[in-house]
Amino acid sequence: MKHWIQAARLRTLPLSVSGIILGSFYAMSQSMFNWKIVIFALTTTLGLQILSNFANDYGDGIKGTDNEDRVGPKRAIQSGTISPASMKKAMIITSLITLLSAILLIYFSFKNYNLGFSLFFLALGILAIASAIRYTVGNTAYGYRGYGDVFVFVFFGMVSTMGIYFMFAKSLENGYLLLLPATAIGFLSVGVLNLNNMRDELSDRKVGKNTIVVKIGGANAKIYHYFLISSAMVLVLIFALLNKFHFDQYLFVVVYLLLIKHLLVVYKNKDPRALDPELKKLAISTFLLSILLSLCLIYFLSDILVNNS
Repeated sequence: MKHWIQAARLRTLPLSVSGIILGSFYAMSQSMFNWKIVIFALTTTLGLQILSNFANDYGDGIKGTDNEDRVGPKRAIQSGTISPASMKKAMIITSLITLLSAILLIYFSFKNYNLGFSLFFLALGILAIASAIRYTVGNTAYGYRGYGDVFVFVFFGMVSTMGIYFMFAKSLENGYLLLLPATAIGFLSVGVLNLNNMRDELSDRKVGKNTIVVKIGGANAKIYHYFLISSAMVLVLIFALLNKFHFDQYLFVVVYLLLIKHLLVVYKNKDPRALDPELKKLAISTFLLSILLSLCLIYFLSDILVNNS
């Protein structure tokens, strides 16, 4: 059990649910909420993240990408604690559980409301499961061709945040402003992946894993990282301004101190291998940002209710 928990890489899980939390609370700020939708959205997203982690362990393990040159924690197949066959079975089981969770999510979201919506999100769920596996598994794994950033941005930013809101509202007519923090969550999530790829640049280059970092080089990867983090902060501020937040609703800027400190660490870094601790810090910072921003939205709702009463 200990080895399976390690293979699930618990430190990545808070990051994966950040968009779900934010999208749900934005819907709540518009007086729309359903705990069943939230619960199954969370279980589906967690299932996708765990499946992705298992698939990365399996794909990189059998390809030999995880070797003595890798800087981060040893993975299960690399260390021999879990066999490739067992990991493959775990991927199949996790895929089925995640698909079941997605089906229940779709049912509680739409039921008999709109068959087209149900079929669209079912197809999206299947695509998400397939994408989580194909990131490193197979001869045409897109993570080895530099497209991992796109997957993370789309599924853990846009789909996660905007998708859960749509399941509540059945429309994006009143949720277009959510695109700003959804993009921010996507950028921060890509930032975590970019850190991982900066850390592993040398080992990835040796084995032919052509991540964005390998393609553009470490120096340009830093500039790319600055863009991701700083743009995310600006987008959330614009979101707050457009929603006419009160002064005391800007509590979320506390997280900016953590993000700025993180950028300084990356700026001063000379050894990419030393960036490993920053992955966890950035993931937690993203999670905290989604929590604090969500609380600010609920405060906004309570303030409206008080004024109306």
